[in-house]
Amino acid sequence: MKVADFDFELPPGLIAQAPAVPRDSARMLVVESGHRADASIRDFPRHLEAGDVLVVNDTRVIPARLAGRIGGAGVEATLTKREGPATWRALAKPGRKFKPGARVVFASPRSGEIAAEVKAKGEGGEVTLGFDLGGERLDAALERAGIMPLPPYIKRPKEGDPADRRDYQTLFAARPGAVAAPTAGLHFTPALVAALEARGVAIAAVTLHVGAGTFLPVKTENVEDHRMHPEWGEVSESVAATVNAARRAGNRVVAVGSTVLRLLESAADAAGKITPFAGETGIFIVPGYRFRVADLMLTNFHLPRSTLFMLVCAFGGTQAMKRAYAHAIAKNYRFYSYGDCCLLKRGSAA
Repeated sequence: MKVADFDFELPPGLIAQAPAVPRDSARMLVVESGHRADASIRDFPRHLEAGDVLVVNDTRVIPARLAGRIGGAGVEATLTKREGPATWRALAKPGRKFKPGARVVFASPRSGEIAAEVKAKGEGGEVTLGFDLGGERLDAALERAGIMPLPPYIKRPKEGDPADRRDYQTLFAARPGAVAAPTAGLHFTPALVAALEARGVAIAAVTLHVGAGTFLPVKTENVEDHRMHPEWGEVSESVAATVNAARRAGNRVVAVGSTVLRLLESAADAAGKITPFAGETGIFIVPGYRFRVADLMLTNFHLPRSTLFMLVCAFGGTQAMKRAYAHAIAKNYRFYSYGDCCLLKRGSAA
């Protein structure tokens, strides 16, 4: 398969720059059995049944973007993966400034200064930073100094927008570690959760700390040549038991977002049974993949040529997803992280 097979034209004006207000006023395109229906996320509960299990991601986004200086030059680093109590891997720009041994001083009006040394430099602007602080002291300092790491298609001042600390966090956020939000979860409100529970839907939480790799474009010509950046995830014993019991009873498993879908597949055996999981996953799902767990998927509208668009094409069928996206564009749905969503049935569009 060619990456170009997953391309489409999107008018820039449809890229959402802020979330819907209130959150549960977002639109939802329902794609099922080859048909499409325009709806609202508030209609989501009536598409589910008592006994269904809704699986959400409880990762919490950390303010991982840091502005600083090396000597007299302005620089920026986006933390991507913790390597130790005082050590982080980061995407740095301009990369030429981050030479091994260089000292970086990050500062903000709220936090004062945080200093780090460039320990190593990899490919693609990736560096390893050793901070002067470690552990909880470093966590607290980063919380004060950092800026929410919004994707590049959401335009903000260089110093960020304080509102994003609230807006770019899901209702379920509990475990810090992500540098990008699991955006399908951004649509949920307490009222929507209450409506789901009143419907008899069980809600189970897994954790996948979304990495900065989600922002990176696919640069290969052939899909098969792309390699995913590993991300850390966990499925607890109790969640595994809940999902397995639902499947045995003939109830459905509903994945809220691509992160949940990928983690469930990583934790499943060939028969679709979930076992407790804790570790990294680099699973790359493309058309032809045979899904083992989720029956339905709630997801936002994704970038052309992206691994996420490939995933939804695998779940719902490539041609039907292209038709669904064309419909969404014609109807002025809002795209990407702060945009609207779609509800897909597995194989409904194959």
